[in-house]
Amino acid sequence: MKNILVLPGDGIGPEITKEAIKVMEAAAKAFNFELNFDYGLIGASSIYEVGNPLPEETIQKAEKSDAILLGAVGVPELDGEKDPNRRPEMGLLGIRKAMELFCNIRPIKIYEAIKHLSPLKEEIVNGTDFVIFRELTGGIYFGKKGRSEDGQTAFDDCNYSVFEIKRIAKLAYEEAMRRDKKLLLADKANVLETSRLWRETVTEMNKDFPEVKLEYQFIDNAAMQVVMNPSQFSVVVTENMFGDILSDEASVIIGSLGMLPSASYGTKTALFEPSHGSYPQAAGKNIANPIATILSAALLLQYIGFNNAAKAIEISVDKALAAGIVTADINSDNASSTTQVGDFIAENVKKEAAVLA
Repeated sequence: MKNILVLPGDGIGPEITKEAIKVMEAAAKAFNFELNFDYGLIGASSIYEVGNPLPEETIQKAEKSDAILLGAVGVPELDGEKDPNRRPEMGLLGIRKAMELFCNIRPIKIYEAIKHLSPLKEEIVNGTDFVIFRELTGGIYFGKKGRSEDGQTAFDDCNYSVFEIKRIAKLAYEEAMRRDKKLLLADKANVLETSRLWRETVTEMNKDFPEVKLEYQFIDNAAMQVVMNPSQFSVVVTENMFGDILSDEASVIIGSLGMLPSASYGTKTALFEPSHGSYPQAAGKNIANPIATILSAALLLQYIGFNNAAKAIEISVDKALAAGIVTADINSDNASSTTQVGDFIAENVKKEAAVLA
């Protein structure tokens, strides 16, 4: 029995996590394992209910779980709030800190059935299949920050230690070994001292992974290469802010934000969530794309040891796309509902089990 904490969150979060759970339950039944789902509060829904974007009870549940599935956080009416207890995103930052989630992993993969939706030409995106490892708990987002007394000057410090760099670089190197033994470090070592430390540290670690070909690109060049020749990448590792920007840019090239899963690993329980936001305009309408969350669930199952079940979900997503069982963001002329997409994938997982089990 594995215990999964579900944090539905805000906007479309409850709808898309419901479909992911449906698919995981189908996988558990088909592959003969047990999952126990518990639920917790986070984000705006938590603020409205208990006055806090991340209650202590949620943290306690997270620490006892084997994995966490998160929907999304954020609502327009709380945008720009200065009070941290009224900011939904503080729930997300808080759970990352509480679980010490230092590594965000975001796969970027082109699907044949929908590659025509990419804003880039098909000949550019063909063969794109890479993963970004973004450091998640250091850098400028977490450094000392402030303003002068007159309010005319502001500062944000960027700090990194060798320890912080090594622990995520090790994961990136290991992923490179599983793939094609290529690793790219995206930095700004021509300007930033923190980037120089990144480059020195990651280069020194290469001796422990001599089969991996380590390359470097300055972050501005890497951002350009993502839209010029994305298929050149395999595994990319970078610091927090660079990773935030690069992964959001890369997410656009596959044609729909509703297709992108992500995982966050750390020293405690890992967290899995779609890369998109809470899309409050679609909340309750049964039109949101659940595939990113379902693929995040596949990553979750892989993390807790159910590799064949994860593979069955991935295959079933491919089949849903090929069959045109998709939401309006992919095909507005012949759209399926959120629940119809989830139903199709869940049913197909059972069929795949006969082959993979």
